[in-house]
Amino acid sequence: MKKKLLALVINIIVMGVVLVLIVYGVFQGIDKFTRHGEAIIVPDVKGLSVAEAESVFKRYGLNCLVSDSTYVRDEVPGRVLDYIPSVGKQVKKGRTIYLNINTKSVPLLPVPDVADNSSARQARARILSVGFKLTEDEYISGQKDWVYEVKYRGQILPISASAPVGATLTLVVGDGTTESDVDSLEVDLENTDGLTEKSTVDESWFN
Repeated sequence: MKKKLLALVINIIVMGVVLVLIVYGVFQGIDKFTRHGEAIIVPDVKGLSVAEAESVFKRYGLNCLVSDSTYVRDEVPGRVLDYIPSVGKQVKKGRTIYLNINTKSVPLLPVPDVADNSSARQARARILSVGFKLTEDEYISGQKDWVYEVKYRGQILPISASAPVGATLTLVVGDGTTESDVDSLEVDLENTDGLTEKSTVDESWFN
């Protein structure tokens, strides 16, 4: 009877030890799989090219991938603007960092439809508000301060046209004279020329 009881106790102890070892092994495996306690600080690669950023991340055991691009006029094309996770964040080894770079091509932006439906003041406000620049107005015969056309690099832009972001445009504005005013002025000049000739003939009669 004592031998059986002793054997039972020994079996229970062995089973307990085995259970403890199994639990310990499981937790050790989980820690190893999740790299418990292992953290890498994301380095600063802003302003670097994609190749340079990739080289830096590799030294830290990280990967990188270009996921987005943005146009920033004053930044060098192809350079890293930002990334996720951002600089200073703690990540695990092998993590992929997603880069946002400055696009190499200037994006196009629709030019506001201001030709022949806006005053010069309204047109300037709308064009400047979306990021374009303006030169001095170009004037033609027409209703004063009325915008007749919009030009880019000397070319008239059609309706719904687009231009590069930050492009410099020119408004073609009426100077306040109309075709009828010009015609009247030409007629007056012709009459003046006639009077001058007549006056000259009349003076000869007195000589």
